[in-house]
Amino acid sequence: MIALLPNCAFLSETSRMLHIAQALQAQGEAVCMATHGGAYTSVLDRAGMPYTLLPPLMDRARSERYLKDLVQIGRPGVQLQPPDEVRSSVQSELAFLREQGARMAVTGFTLTTYLSTRVVGIPLAASHGGSYVPPVFERGLAPVPTAMPMPGVEWLPAWLKRKLANSGPSRLRGPVRFLNRVAAELGVEPVPTLAALMLADLTLITDVPEVLGVPRAELEAWRPRPATAYRPSTRLAYVGPLVARLDLPLPPAVAAFLDGSRPTAYVVLSSSTPELLRAVTARVRAAGPRVIVGATVHDFGPVGDADTVVAGILPSHLVMPRVDLAVTMGGQGTVQTCMLSGTPVVGIPLHPEQELNVDLAARQGMALAIAPRHAATERMTQAVQRLLSEPGFRAQAQRVKGLYAGTDGAQEAARRIRQHLQAHESATAPGSQPLWRAAA
Repeated sequence: MIALLPNCAFLSETSRMLHIAQALQAQGEAVCMATHGGAYTSVLDRAGMPYTLLPPLMDRARSERYLKDLVQIGRPGVQLQPPDEVRSSVQSELAFLREQGARMAVTGFTLTTYLSTRVVGIPLAASHGGSYVPPVFERGLAPVPTAMPMPGVEWLPAWLKRKLANSGPSRLRGPVRFLNRVAAELGVEPVPTLAALMLADLTLITDVPEVLGVPRAELEAWRPRPATAYRPSTRLAYVGPLVARLDLPLPPAVAAFLDGSRPTAYVVLSSSTPELLRAVTARVRAAGPRVIVGATVHDFGPVGDADTVVAGILPSHLVMPRVDLAVTMGGQGTVQTCMLSGTPVVGIPLHPEQELNVDLAARQGMALAIAPRHAATERMTQAVQRLLSEPGFRAQAQRVKGLYAGTDGAQEAARRIRQHLQAHESATAPGSQPLWRAAA
C-alpha cells in the first residue's frame, strides 16, 4: 500500500496527489489517501477519490493562516505550525500509516510526514518542491526576488540578492525549528534546513531539463553536500510537468468568453486574498481584454461588468489554451499549464519557489514578473498590454509548448515512486536499518 497525504489548503498539491494516486492505481498499485483537510478536499470528492480526514483538521480559517505564514517563512518569529499541532498531526498520521500497512508515503506539503514516516520506518516521496532544488541553487539559477523575503535588504545590489537567493535555502535553519522540536522528542532524524523542507527520500522534479537548465544526468546523480544541509537519503528524479487536469465542465458563461472573437485574459490567483484578486482583475481589464476569473474558493463579490466573468474552480487545462494570456501567483502548476498551452503569463510571485517558476517562464521569453506590491497598480496594466501587443511572447510560448510535448508527469512520477520503493525493499532485509540510517 502506498499512502498519499495532500495538504488540501493548496489546489496544486491536492490535484498532484490525486493524479499520482490515479497513475499508481493504473500501474497496479494499491493506494490510500489521507489529509488534515483544507478548502480543496472538494477536488477529491468530485473525482471520487476516497480519503481519510485526520485530526487536527485545517478548517478554512486555519488554512488561510497557514498560507499567510508560508509567504513569510524565514522571517523572525514565523513558524508554520505550533508544537501541539505538529505532535497531534504526527500521531494521527502514525495511526493511519500503521493501520493501512503503508510501505511508502507521498506528501504534498503535509510537512509532518517528514516525522511520521521516520517513526514508522518507510520512505517518503515529495512533489511540493517542484523545481526549487539544490542543483538549481548550485548553478546560481534562483532569480533575484521581486520581493525580498527578509525585510530591510531591498537596497542590496542585484548580484548580492541573487547570491542570497541561491545560498540562503541551504543555510536557513529557523524555518524548520517547528518540526525539529518534535523530531527531538520522537528521537527521529530532523529536517536540517529550509532547502531540505522541499526534499524527501525521493524528490519528484516536475519539469524537464530543457526548461530548468540542469542536465538530467547531473540532477539525478546529485547527492547531498554538505550532509549537514540535507537528509543524507535525499535523491532527485525528473518526472516532467504534473499539472491539474480536473474533470470539470466549462460553465456556459466561461465557454462564451472562449470563442476567440476578442482578446481574453484568464486571472487565477488561488493563493491570494479576495481583495488582491479583485484589484488585479480591475487592472487587467483596464488593459482592454475580457477577463475570466478563476476565483476558486474566494468570494469575488458582485461583478457589474459584462466583459468579466467569475467562476469557481475551473479546468485550467481547457481554459488556458483558448485565452491570450494568464495572470497567476506563480505556482508551478499554473505556470506550467500556461507553458503546456503555449499561453503567455504574468506572474505575481509571493515566495522564492514561485519566483523561480515565473523566472523560468520569463527566461524562455513568454512571461513577465510583477512584484506583489505592484500587482494592483498601473504596472499590471502595462504588463498585460505588452503581452497582448508584442507577438514575440506568444511565439516563445508556443515554442516552449513543444519542449513539453509527449511528457506525462503523473505516469512518470508513479513509475519512479514504484522504482524507489522496490529498490528500498530489496536493499532492506528484515531487521536491518532503513537506507537513510545506513547512509547517514
